[in-house]
Amino acid sequence: MQYIKLGRTGLDVSPIAIGAMTYGDPQRGHPAWSLGEEESRVLIKHAVEAGINFFDTANLYSFGSSEEILGRALRDFANRDDVVIATKLRHPMRSGPNSAGLSRKAIMTEVEHSLRRLGTDYIDLYQIHRNDPATPLEETLEALNDLVRAGKVRYLGASSMKAWQFAKALHLQRRNGWARFVSMQNHYNLLAREEEREMIPLCLDEGVGTIVWSPLARGRLARSWDQAKATSRSETDGWYADLLYSPLTETADRATIDAVGRVAEEHGVKRAQIALAWLRSKPVVVAPLVGANTTQQIDDAVASLEIELTDADISALEAHYTPRYDFQGISDERELQAIRARVAQMMPPN
Repeated sequence: MQYIKLGRTGLDVSPIAIGAMTYGDPQRGHPAWSLGEEESRVLIKHAVEAGINFFDTANLYSFGSSEEILGRALRDFANRDDVVIATKLRHPMRSGPNSAGLSRKAIMTEVEHSLRRLGTDYIDLYQIHRNDPATPLEETLEALNDLVRAGKVRYLGASSMKAWQFAKALHLQRRNGWARFVSMQNHYNLLAREEEREMIPLCLDEGVGTIVWSPLARGRLARSWDQAKATSRSETDGWYADLLYSPLTETADRATIDAVGRVAEEHGVKRAQIALAWLRSKPVVVAPLVGANTTQQIDDAVASLEIELTDADISALEAHYTPRYDFQGISDERELQAIRARVAQMMPPN
C-alpha cells in the first residue's frame, strides 16, 4: 500500500478508505443491509491486512453501534498509532432538546460519546455531518477548534454543503486562527459530477482533500444497466435515492454505465475497479469511501490502485454526463426534519 497525504496535512492515509456505515447492529441500524459485529470484524480485519489504515464512521450510523464495532475491531487488529479513525456528528442521537446540531453543547457532548464508543483517547478526523443553519457558524468553528487544542481531535473535516458555505467557514477559521477543515467528504462519482462546478475547484485552491461518499453510485457503476439498481441498499433508500439519481438523466446514466463496462472489458478488470480508478485520476480525491460487505469488494478496491486509465479512457467515461438536479438544493431544515422523523420511528424504548 502506498500511502498519501490528506490534503495539505502531513497525515498519511491509504488511498482507499473503509466506510463503516454498513457495520452496525441491525436492530439499531438498517435491518436490510446492516452487518452484525462478527461479520463486520471479518471485513475490518481483512482491510487492515490489505494495508488500509483509513476508517470512516459517524455517531448516527446504527445509533453508535458502528463506532463501537469499529473501535473494538481496530483495537484487536491494528496498532492505534497506524490507523486513522474518522467519525462525524450533527444528526440527532436521541429525542429531546440539544439532541442534534452543531452547537457548542452538542459538540462537547457528542465527542465524549464517540470517544467512549470508539474506545480511544482521540479522534484523528472529526467531521461535521452536513451544515447546521440553526447554529451560528462561529460557535461551531470555535468549539471544534477547542477540541483540537484540547487534544481530543487531531484534524477537522466537513461534509456535503454549498461551496459558499464551506468557503465562509474556511475564511472564518483563517481569520480567527482556528484549526481549519482539512477535508471535505462529498458526493462524487461518474454519475454525480455536480461538485465539479464549485466545490472541487474550491478544495483544490484551498488544499482541502476530498473523501468521496457513494463512489460507485449505490452500486450502479459496478453492474450493467439491467442490474444497476439490484442492491438491497438501492431498493430500500426510497426518497433519498431519488434525490441522488433522477429518472430525467437515465439515458445519460445508461450510456455512462455502458462506457464503464467497455473500458473494464478492455482492461480485463471489473467495472467497480474502473469507476474507482477514475476517481483516483482526480487530484482532489484523497480516497473513496468503500462500504464493502464482502472481502472481495475490499480486494477489488485495492486492485483498482494498480489501474492507470488513459486520456482516451477518461474521455470515454466522461463523454455522456448530463448535469442533473442538485440534491443539495434541498434545505438543511427539511433534511433534519426527515432524519428526526426516522429517529422517532427507530428510537428504542427507554
